[in-house]
Amino acid sequence: MRILKTYWRLWFVLTVGILAAYLTWGAHQVRVANWLITGAGLILAAIMFWEMIQTLRSGKFGVDLLAITAVVATIAVGEFWAGLIVLLMLTGGDALEDYAAHRANSELRSLLAGNPTSAHVMVDGKLQNVPADSVKVGDTLIVRPGEVVPVDGVVLSGVSDVDEASLTGESRPAPKAKDAKLMSGSVNGDGALTMRASASAADSQYQSIVALVKESISRPAPFVRMADRYAVPFTILAYVIAGIAWYFAGSPVRFAEVLVVASPCPLILAAPIALVSGMSRTSRNGIVVKTGAAIEKLAAAKTAAFDKTGTITRGVLRVDGVHPAKPDLLDADTLLQLAAAAEHHSAHILARSLVKSAGDNLPVATNVSEKTGAGVSATVNGQQILVGKAGFVGVEPASDVTAVYVSIDGAYAGYIDFADELRPEARATMTSLHALGVHNLVMISGDRKPIAEAIAKDVGIDEVYAEQLPMDKINVIRNVPKGKRPVIMVGDGVNDAPSLSAADAGIAMGAHGATAASESADVVILRDDLSKVGEAVAIAKDTMRIARESVLIGIGICTVLMLIASTGIIPAIIGALFQEVVDTVTILAALRARNPRKTVVRS
Repeated sequence: MRILKTYWRLWFVLTVGILAAYLTWGAHQVRVANWLITGAGLILAAIMFWEMIQTLRSGKFGVDLLAITAVVATIAVGEFWAGLIVLLMLTGGDALEDYAAHRANSELRSLLAGNPTSAHVMVDGKLQNVPADSVKVGDTLIVRPGEVVPVDGVVLSGVSDVDEASLTGESRPAPKAKDAKLMSGSVNGDGALTMRASASAADSQYQSIVALVKESISRPAPFVRMADRYAVPFTILAYVIAGIAWYFAGSPVRFAEVLVVASPCPLILAAPIALVSGMSRTSRNGIVVKTGAAIEKLAAAKTAAFDKTGTITRGVLRVDGVHPAKPDLLDADTLLQLAAAAEHHSAHILARSLVKSAGDNLPVATNVSEKTGAGVSATVNGQQILVGKAGFVGVEPASDVTAVYVSIDGAYAGYIDFADELRPEARATMTSLHALGVHNLVMISGDRKPIAEAIAKDVGIDEVYAEQLPMDKINVIRNVPKGKRPVIMVGDGVNDAPSLSAADAGIAMGAHGATAASESADVVILRDDLSKVGEAVAIAKDTMRIARESVLIGIGICTVLMLIASTGIIPAIIGALFQEVVDTVTILAALRARNPRKTVVRS
């Protein structure tokens, strides 16, 4: 791991420096100290030179060439301590940069821990608990109420509502009966299901998501560090000034003196310190940014893609409308009260929403009987109430809505429909992103197209991809044109994990969302507030502005010092110490990223 290498290099240089100081001052072994510094400098220079070759082969140009030249030149002309100071600042900057890049890295522990591990398999007429990995295609399994479906399969018998929200993004439970398909990772409702495995665990839906996340992480989008973008012109400028100074002075010492003050430490230090400061600032605002590269990508983002359920919406169904069949005989409030009374003790997700919407002081229900996967019958105020699916009540279902139907004493009384609750800050968040330069807003949802398009229109999103499974979502992200990148993906469920890791910057709504999404994302929002997405982008832009300013301040000071050093009035050791001044100014400039700079658009 590179982070170990950079810390090892820093400690190596510090150890060499302490030992050389002891030999020079304590035991007066100056020649030994010089050889020690020379050996350390040449070893590290050789390592950095090899890494620089690898970087050049990848088509990039870093700041290492100038640093290597400065170290070798100072040692070659006998300015050993100047070379050691340059080495110290160089390795310290590298270590700090890697700290910023690996500050909160994780290995998808929670996603893997959530993998279905066991299954109930029928063997010779008896039920056996076996590892999910041992399930074979064609095996007969039992999925009990509340359990996670271990492998993909088909229902043989039983009726239940299955929660597939973590896989498809669909907030409403999916009714399952004979011949219906089941996906691993979905959660069974209140009815037992007998199923036949149609895939092994390794080939099932949930495990495919794990594989997609790993693949996306192993194929990160290419990105150029800020310091590298300034490296080429700065290196050329330093060599030109140093070469001219050598030519007119007629001594290679002048060349070394110029390169010492041209050391790229400000380039190496400024951006990482600004990025760490920006990461600290986001954390104080309930936003965890895991890497400095994520801040760079957020700041440059041109596209933001959103999952619907749990992201644009709250992922909780609420009563959207009460529709009595005969309003002149039965008003909406009474219909809601009767239905909620009958459903009061049911654990079904729609029942809970009904009861919450109806409020307190419900009539008392007696003779309550629940038919799993169908509905509830009860006696309320002396009337026989049926509440449930259209077939249970004996009517035709309303089109394209999630609803429960009600009958009173055998006569159809009306229906109550439900909708996913839109986040009140959603529209303001889209406005904020537009103002910040993220003009391409996209929704990628597993929900049905009419529902997704209606919600997108409400919040100000123009481009919609509906009915998308996890593998579809990841393809949408990968196919975003180059001119509209970097792309941010915002989501909260297990189904979002692959697309979060495939995006240039993935943002997980981590307050109530799946930990798998948080593990896969570059940014995790710890508060249940979508406007934090806009805040993260605003802080990132401010951080990168300060980082650029700090880099340019360092380059400006170094350029002035190079011009002065070219006259020969700054010895190499003094020039190396001047670098400490330059580094201090650069660090102070970069630390400004810790403090708020402007008001962020909020809902």
